[in-house]
Amino acid sequence: MPASIALKQNDSQQDLIIDPGSGLALQGRIRIPGDKSISHRALMLGAIAQGKTTIEGLLLGEDPRSTAACFRAMGAEISELNAESVTVRGIGLGELREPTDVLNAGNSGTTLRLMLGLLASHPGRFFSVTGDNSLRSRPMSRVVKPLQQMGAQIWGRKNNTLAPLAIQGQQLKGIHYHSPIASAQVKSCILLAGLCAEGETTVTEPALSRDHSERMLEAFGAKLTRDPATHSVTITGNAATLTGQKVIVPGDISSAAFWLVAAAIVPGSELVIENVGVNPTRTGILEALDLMGADITLENERTVTGEPVADLRVRHSSLKGCTIAGDIIPRLIDEIPILAVAAAFAKGNTTIQDAAELRVKESDRLAVTATQLNRMGAKIAERPDGLEITGETPLRGTELDSHEDHRITMSLAIAALNAQGKTTIHGAEAAAISYPKFVDTLIQVT
Repeated sequence: MPASIALKQNDSQQDLIIDPGSGLALQGRIRIPGDKSISHRALMLGAIAQGKTTIEGLLLGEDPRSTAACFRAMGAEISELNAESVTVRGIGLGELREPTDVLNAGNSGTTLRLMLGLLASHPGRFFSVTGDNSLRSRPMSRVVKPLQQMGAQIWGRKNNTLAPLAIQGQQLKGIHYHSPIASAQVKSCILLAGLCAEGETTVTEPALSRDHSERMLEAFGAKLTRDPATHSVTITGNAATLTGQKVIVPGDISSAAFWLVAAAIVPGSELVIENVGVNPTRTGILEALDLMGADITLENERTVTGEPVADLRVRHSSLKGCTIAGDIIPRLIDEIPILAVAAAFAKGNTTIQDAAELRVKESDRLAVTATQLNRMGAKIAERPDGLEITGETPLRGTELDSHEDHRITMSLAIAALNAQGKTTIHGAEAAAISYPKFVDTLIQVT
């Protein structure tokens, strides 16, 4: 029986129904959406730069749409979003206008946290920001506290830790912030605040987080230095004018991760995923899958607007369990739910540690990953900062809940491809947050 994949509208949500049938194998060449992290940053820096920025390959998910809407409300001219070419006409550094209404970041933590650094550094202007139910429950103190050290005035729920937040722009002063966590959102927020702060602003991390902000800030003309030995980056305030650029957004390795695991676990599969960003601060997923014995090769390696890019060829292989912990975690934090799927089909046990950050994402991804995969018959024990996964336990189709989390939705869909019987994933519309055509691609490769 051939595979059956269908979306069904059910009241206010969508159900994704997957029955892999018998003899399913994934084949083909696919292109994935543009990198979400780079898409956000291109829109933001284009909005505060002088002149025109063009963006090719922008992700058309809901999160970048939220970023575009916020910066349009503050005076930037941003053309209709599309994957071919988006034009941003910036209004200049420090020139964001006071909006007439509350800024809404939707479901996007990146939008809200990075934007706070810019809003806080605009003296004499008042801003208020909110998000959806999920975002209003996610912690903002990790960026609010360092901004307050720089002189920011920010108010919010639960002692300024939750949105909605109100910001009275100030002239900020540079600080040296020793971040307790390796977080690109924290680092980027502080660096963006430092653009207009007095003096130098330095962020030191316990491990290196993704460096898209540093690369793009340098390309737009910011004065920035890095110290790889100490995981530090310094930006000099009011030292340069940002100038619009041409940005080509590579494919998002976080989206590629679903197909890497899918082809690795489904017998007879071979996929080529084209034009994937392989920035070394993002390739933890490749290193983890290599540890597990996955058959992945990089082809056509090249550099596109400062970001390394390659095509990834992945073939089915026999995976084995491993330990994923330490400095690699910040470089694959978004990919842990799909890595848990790979581990469920691997020989032996897999241990994931140092990933407590996943408890404050769009959902508690440790709890939800364990609960939903265990409903399929997996053997996953939840730990305070990770998961213990017993491999080679056959999965069976059942009814599952996405918890309105895009990465959970797609991870469960991949698990369903190698399960026995029909799986129904409720709330499948969440995938559109980062991967609007995920189901189309799923049907294409099956």
